[in-house]
Amino acid sequence: MEDKIEKTEELLTRTKNAALRIIRLYQRLPKSGECQVIGKQLLKSGTSMAANNRSACRARSKAEFFSKICIVVEETDETIFWIELLAEAKLIPVAKIRSLHDETIELLSIFSATRKTISRQTNKK
Repeated sequence: MEDKIEKTEELLTRTKNAALRIIRLYQRLPKSGECQVIGKQLLKSGTSMAANNRSACRARSKAEFFSKICIVVEETDETIFWIELLAEAKLIPVAKIRSLHDETIELLSIFSATRKTISRQTNKK
């Protein structure tokens, strides 16, 4: 049980730190129109990822937890998309966002695996 709590706290910290990094990235983006539009989308999805993960941890039921984790997966995937779009459009150097991209992909893997496990457990009943 203690191990589960530690892992939960670690994920809360990781998603919050990712959201903070996204906020700082947004603040440093060029002020061009396309950067601001993509940056706002990234800001929304990246902070939503962290907020919904926090909400999932306080879910009142397994169904509510599953629903929130599904949102976390969607928001994390969207965050990856916006990071990749910034890089591929050459709006920001890849080197500046590589570690954030890698961290977000790791988080997506964790949340996707969690969603899959919960779905399998639910379908067995």
